Amino acid sequence: MNAKLATTFLKGADVAIWRPSAEDVQRVFGEQNPWHRGSGIPDILAPPVERPLAGLLWKRLVADEPRRYELILGPRRVGKTTAMYQTARHLLDSGLSPDRLWWLRMDHPLLLREPLGDLVRGILGSRAPVAGAETVLLLDELVYAQDWDLWLKTFYDDRWPVRIIATSSATAALRGRRPESGVGRWNEQFLMPYLFTEYLDLRGEGVSVQIGRNLAETLAMLPARLPDPALLAARRSRFLLVGGFPELLAADRSASLDDADQLLLSQQVLRSDAVERAVYKDIPQSFGIDNPMLLERLLYVLAGQITDVLSPTGLCQELDGMAQPTFDRYLGYLEQTFLVFRLTNYAGAEATVQRRGRKLYFVDGALRNAALQRGLAPLTDPVEMGALLENLAAATLHVLAQHSGVRLHHWRDRPHEVDLVLDHPTHPVAFEIGSSPRHSRAGLREFSARFPRFAGRCYVVAPEAPLIQPDEGSSGVGSLSLEHFLIAVGRQAEAALAARLGSVAAF
Repeated sequence: MNAKLATTFLKGADVAIWRPSAEDVQRVFGEQNPWHRGSGIPDILAPPVERPLAGLLWKRLVADEPRRYELILGPRRVGKTTAMYQTARHLLDSGLSPDRLWWLRMDHPLLLREPLGDLVRGILGSRAPVAGAETVLLLDELVYAQDWDLWLKTFYDDRWPVRIIATSSATAALRGRRPESGVGRWNEQFLMPYLFTEYLDLRGEGVSVQIGRNLAETLAMLPARLPDPALLAARRSRFLLVGGFPELLAADRSASLDDADQLLLSQQVLRSDAVERAVYKDIPQSFGIDNPMLLERLLYVLAGQITDVLSPTGLCQELDGMAQPTFDRYLGYLEQTFLVFRLTNYAGAEATVQRRGRKLYFVDGALRNAALQRGLAPLTDPVEMGALLENLAAATLHVLAQHSGVRLHHWRDRPHEVDLVLDHPTHPVAFEIGSSPRHSRAGLREFSARFPRFAGRCYVVAPEAPLIQPDEGSSGVGSLSLEHFLIAVGRQAEAALAARLGSVAAF
């Protein structure tokens, strides 16, 4: 860190490579840590409105039992950096001394050149050691640091006096990672686009329901009627069009755009900020692909397959004979950047699960609309709207599955199918998503007959469907309005996140 200039030779020519001095690095530290000067954290960096992760993660860091570092992973534009600034504010409010809290934005051009170990060593050496007083490091865009996973392993195994929270896109976090490094050393916390419950809370219209130990218990305790169902239906329709990205939701609250204008705005913003940056920057940089246009074409084709079971052979033919290994690899990249996810086909044996076809969804239906540049078509096409409703339900349940560690599947054995199967070990639940309360129950009846552990826990979910518990209907299949479903699953996901992060202790 003290060398001002290093000289090397490239093809016989002198090439001067500038490296930052210790003074340069200290200046960057000062700029990124205004609380060291008593300035606090500006509201523009840590807004008062928080997502659940921001309100809970600081408690996990304080408790530090079991001892773990925390990595916040998720797609672009969901607020990972904001959540970490809000975590910093909570830590300071809880009594943490400002000189023990250090923010490092690892993609800063001066910090990029420095080994992470040297930076942390310099921070630890800048303050007198106090027994039991660990330094808290908030590492934004962690994976821009070379060998980041080995450094975290070193900090952990050698008991450096640090506690760490870091952010990253999933793509970068998986680049060159050594899988053994993270085992038992850090937890991965996923921050996805807003849930419908978060959207209602953001608008000051939150709905509380009684939460059980699992989703099946919560569904059994739902009230027959939610407050102001017409308003909730309107909010759900708007949320479906806008998408769950914080900047879009903030704009929706402050603007008086109608549904058509808001849909077009969402597609424009997400097209440039989420889709194109992932396809043309994140994935090529992280995985070294040399044909991002082919990756974009694959994304278009997948967007047309939303909620369908994928046929790799047919899709490869549609992509002018793309080799299936390339298809599998590119689809994996799209999953690792949190653009899409797939669900396996439920079966009694794991080998059968892995062999059967997988169903495709987008992490947010608004991303799909942006990828296809669909314009106003979703407003007038009932088939397309039905697919987006199913995608909304699947994405919401996917978040619960991530937070609770429960696997999510679909089921198909022609002519029968079930859209979503949450395979809880003791209280599994299955759902069929329809556009009407009259949607067929045949698939759910066949499914529960073949897999009796789901009997009494199968529901049709549809707009305006009445709340009927499975034991109340002659078919043994219950029904839920889409709003009942989104609120129950959203609140269960929030409870699962709180349970995962644990309770608060003191520094």
